[in-house]
Amino acid sequence: MTDLLTQAEYQAIAADLILPAAPFIDGKFRKGGGPMMDTLNPATGKVIAAISTANSADVDLAVQKAREAFDQGHWATLHPSERKDVLIRLCKLITRNRRALAVMESIDSGKPIRDCELIDIPETIHTIKWHAEAIDKIYDQTSPTGDDALSLIVREPVGVVAAVLPWNFPLLMLAWKIAPALAAGCCVIVKPAEQTSLTALHIAELAHEAGIPRGVLQVLPGDGPSVGEPLGLHPGVDMVSFTGSTETGRRFLRYAADSNLKKVVLECGGKNPAVVLADAENLDHVAAHVVNAAFWNMGENCSAASRLIVHKDVKAPLLERIIARLRDWKTGDPLDPANHIGALIDADHCAKVASYLTGDALVGGTVDGPYVHPTIYDIDKADKRAHEEIFGPVLSVIEVASTDEAIALANATDYGLAASVFTANTRTALRAARAIRAGTVTVNCYGEGDIATPFGGFKQSGFGGRDNGLHAHDQYTELKTIWVDLTDPSDGDNIA
Repeated sequence: MTDLLTQAEYQAIAADLILPAAPFIDGKFRKGGGPMMDTLNPATGKVIAAISTANSADVDLAVQKAREAFDQGHWATLHPSERKDVLIRLCKLITRNRRALAVMESIDSGKPIRDCELIDIPETIHTIKWHAEAIDKIYDQTSPTGDDALSLIVREPVGVVAAVLPWNFPLLMLAWKIAPALAAGCCVIVKPAEQTSLTALHIAELAHEAGIPRGVLQVLPGDGPSVGEPLGLHPGVDMVSFTGSTETGRRFLRYAADSNLKKVVLECGGKNPAVVLADAENLDHVAAHVVNAAFWNMGENCSAASRLIVHKDVKAPLLERIIARLRDWKTGDPLDPANHIGALIDADHCAKVASYLTGDALVGGTVDGPYVHPTIYDIDKADKRAHEEIFGPVLSVIEVASTDEAIALANATDYGLAASVFTANTRTALRAARAIRAGTVTVNCYGEGDIATPFGGFKQSGFGGRDNGLHAHDQYTELKTIWVDLTDPSDGDNIA
C-alpha cells in the first residue's frame, strides 16, 4: 500500500511539476491549431497550465497518422506477446512516475490526493496490466462444419478508435479505454475532457517511451466542437468509445449516423439506488458503504449511489450511523491527505450542484467556495432530487414500506447503471438483483465489481458495449469468419 506524504510534501511536488501543454500527435508534442486554453486548479482557481489545443485540422492529421500506423501493422500485427511486453513497460513507467501523476491528477481535477494515490493510480496500472496479460491468452474459435470444411472465427482489431473521456476520473477512464483497445491492436486517439488534459498527455509521452509506435496513441486536448465533433464525424475513425453525459452520448450516435456508421460505445449517467431492506444486517457496515457510495470523489461519479431507498423499520438507526460516520469525511484542500472531499471540478458545476441545496438538510447543505459539503436530504419520491443526476455530494433518502415498493422505486428512473441491495436473505437479494434494471447490482456492499467484470448500463446509462473484462477487449475487435473448403478438387465440381 502506498504511504501518503504530508500536505507540504505534496505541495512541493506540485510546484516542481513539468506539465505537458500541447497535443501529442505522431509520437511527439506539437502546437495545435486551436486557441490556447487555460487549465485551472479547481481548489484555487489559479491557472496551472496554458494548453495549446487541437482543431479539426489536427484531428485530420491525427486520424491520418493513426490510419498509416494501423495499415503499416507495426502495432496491429505485432506478436501478441510483444504488445504485452510494451504495455507492461508502460505500467512500469507509470509506477516510476506515480507520485507526479497523482499530484498532477489532483491539482487538475480537484480530486483528493489520498484517492489519487490509493485508488486511481494503482487501478490505472492494474487495468493496463490486466489487459496486457490477457493479450496472449484469448483464443479464437472454430465452428462445427463436418469433414469437408474448416470454419475459423477470428477477432481482428477494429482499426482507429476515438476515446472521449470525462473529467471525473481522467486517468482511470483513460486506462479503461486505451488498455483493451491497444491490447486488441487498435490505434487510439484520445480526446480528454477540457478541464483535465494533463495526465492523458503525460501518459501518451510515457507510452511512446515504453515503445508504442508513432501514431498508435495520440492525445488531442480541446473542446467538443473543435475536437469531439470532428472525431465523431470523421470517416477515418472506425469506433468511438465515450464516457460522459447522456446528452453528449446522443450526439455521438448522431455523428455516427451522419458519417460512416462507426461503432459507438457509450457509458453515460446514472441515478443509482442503494436499497436497504428491513432485515439488513450490521447497520454500521451498511452505513460505511452508503457513505462511500454517495460521497466518494465528491459524488462526481456515474455509479454514485445518490438515492438511499430504505425500509421504514431501519431508517432512523441507519441515518444515525451514516451521519456519525460522515463526520470523519473532512472537506478541504485536495493536497491534504486528511481530506476525503476535494473541490468540485469548476464554478459552473459547483453552481449546478448548489442549486439542489434547498430545504432543510439532515446534514450539510452548505457551499464554501469550490467545496460543497456532504449533504443529506430526507425527501419524497416526487422530489426532483430523486430523479435528476446531481453529480455532487448530495444523498437523497426515500422511505419505503416493502421490498416490492423498494424495487419499483429503484427502477423508477431513466437510468440503469448501478445499484446496491442490503438484506440478510439470500433469496430476497437474488430476486432484487434480478429485478433491478441496472448493469451492475452489488449485494451487501457498494462497488462496480472489478477489472474482470463488465461495467456498463441499461436504458439511458449505456449503449453498445461494456468497459472492463474480456467484454471490453471484444468491443475493440471485429469478428471475421474464414471458411476453408477441404474437399479434394480432383473429385470434380461440387458447386450446387
